[in-house]
Amino acid sequence: MDQSVGHGGVPVACDICRIHEVAAQSGSDFAALECHRGQHWLVRHHPLPAPLVGWTFLCAVRHVQGPADFSDAEADGFGRALHTVSRAIREITGCDRVYAIAFGQGAPHLHMHLIPRFDAVEGTRAWQVADWYRAVERGEHAPADPVAVAHFVGRLREILVKSPLGERG
Repeated sequence: MDQSVGHGGVPVACDICRIHEVAAQSGSDFAALECHRGQHWLVRHHPLPAPLVGWTFLCAVRHVQGPADFSDAEADGFGRALHTVSRAIREITGCDRVYAIAFGQGAPHLHMHLIPRFDAVEGTRAWQVADWYRAVERGEHAPADPVAVAHFVGRLREILVKSPLGERG
């Protein structure tokens, strides 16, 4: 992972690191969507226009491409963080399951997409969720209601304040 380092130690080529830096500034659009920032994990809702209410990212705070590169403390906490955030998404949205997807190709910094899946919404079934995402990007499908997203963010913040995210060590 040899990347040039820019202002504030942020890798120049990493969009996720830049988003984390911007979100640290209160008043930014990313700050408004941030639900948790801990020693190892950052949780935020997908930026607006969001494909679905509850489409959430679980991100490594440290610039790391994936689980193979975790420190021992990150590895110990990853399962707990994934479990806690996924359960909270299910509790808030009432979804039937939560998809957990991470490619790391477009942005080589671990950011798990945690996507609420409702069995009654055929357009988000399995890999069709990627088509749904692109249709929202192209303006062919209505994005999630920003008021509903803000409500979700508020509820997720409340839950994560009370629930440990595997932040030991």
